[in-house]
Amino acid sequence: MIDRRGWLAGLATAAASVPAAGQAQGDYPARPVTVIVPFGAGGSTDAFARLVLQRLGTELGRPFAVDNRFGASGTIGAAAVARARPDGYTLLLTTISAFAMAPNLLPVPYDNERAFAAVGLIGSMPMFLLVSRDHPARTLAEYVDLARRAPGRENFANAGTGSSAHLAAELFFQEAGIRANDVGYRGAAPAVQAVMSGEASMTVLPSSAVMGFIASGEVRALAVASLRRVALAPEVASFAEAGLPGVQVSEDLALLAPAGTPDAVLDRLRAGMAAAMAAPEVRERLVALGVEPNIRPGGEWPDYLRGEVSRWGQLIRARGISVQ
Repeated sequence: MIDRRGWLAGLATAAASVPAAGQAQGDYPARPVTVIVPFGAGGSTDAFARLVLQRLGTELGRPFAVDNRFGASGTIGAAAVARARPDGYTLLLTTISAFAMAPNLLPVPYDNERAFAAVGLIGSMPMFLLVSRDHPARTLAEYVDLARRAPGRENFANAGTGSSAHLAAELFFQEAGIRANDVGYRGAAPAVQAVMSGEASMTVLPSSAVMGFIASGEVRALAVASLRRVALAPEVASFAEAGLPGVQVSEDLALLAPAGTPDAVLDRLRAGMAAAMAAPEVRERLVALGVEPNIRPGGEWPDYLRGEVSRWGQLIRARGISVQ
């Protein structure tokens, strides 16, 4: 999970280092760049991509065009980038559900640890546990107590088996020692509607899908899956505050390139992305999308990826999760 402390200072420092065209990092990009988003158009990852890539194109002087290639939990689009020429003109903007969770659930046609070079982690969407506004639990501790006293009473609206939201809920159930009936829905929108209507008693979803409902009072957020409260919803307690520090999950977003992409190109992309994310109008719109801007250096990628793949693999095996 991304450490969010000090990200503004990091963005400002990185943005100041953006080189002018024609300086030491060469003339990249000399033509438009294609960025594959391995999820459908109109979703939260797609909306994030289009916003930040438009600004990245402005920073680097060439268009960065989104190409949606979805399927197989994000691995179809990832495979296309893994096979692409490592010249910086085909990139991947993806999420933790695809790069750390999916490889534990289905076979992927590439070496997940070696197929990509990281521009870096660039944002995150915190996970919230939600109940209906009529639910008797007012706090996470009360919810856990109710679930323990009446096993099987709670219905969990699952927005997609194997998704980051699903695994966040499974992590919560494991850490709290409770269980709930898993009711499947086709995406975040029907899952949150099920909670609002009382068809399901709880769900766990990323901020991008729920901030409007939390703000309007149509659902009650009992906790955010982090060590600390998040800036998007400072009134919502963290799981750690409720005694469950092990429940730390966010939908982390990464910009990746094919392995072998020159360091000069990666550095140019990193500096451009830092400048794009530091732009006040971009930050303002990201908050509206439910995304916390964040820059984490590409050099941290190998250790981060190995850690996340291992963590989610252990949970998936322990909980007996599989996808059809």
